[in-house]
Amino acid sequence: MPRPRKWRKVCCLPESDRFGPLDAVNNEEHFVVMTIDEYETIRLIDLKGFTQEECAGKMNIARTTVQGIYNDARKKLAESLVNGKVLRIEGGEYKLCEGMEKSCTCGGCRGLRCGEAFAEDGFE
Repeated sequence: MPRPRKWRKVCCLPESDRFGPLDAVNNEEHFVVMTIDEYETIRLIDLKGFTQEECAGKMNIARTTVQGIYNDARKKLAESLVNGKVLRIEGGEYKLCEGMEKSCTCGGCRGLRCGEAFAEDGFE
């Protein structure tokens, strides 16, 4: 019996889920699909400056798993940029952070898009 999958913790969803050329053809062969957990590794490592070890801690997975996810994400970014394909961000094996854990630094996102605040809760 295979080992059950471990869900990857993701702090927030992307503000946009589609990127690419403005004159893109709308068929499947002109798309590259990046999963939400791949997006999260790019966000944490490249944007936030985390190490793979720190990223693994935030996502509750092993560093070697982060390394594989990150490598796949970078290949997809490169394919989109170099070949002029539309990058779609969707799917994957993840659970959104609820912002209640002590280790959480997402500011109480509770699954919202990055940067959105809870005005009613006093979060900025």
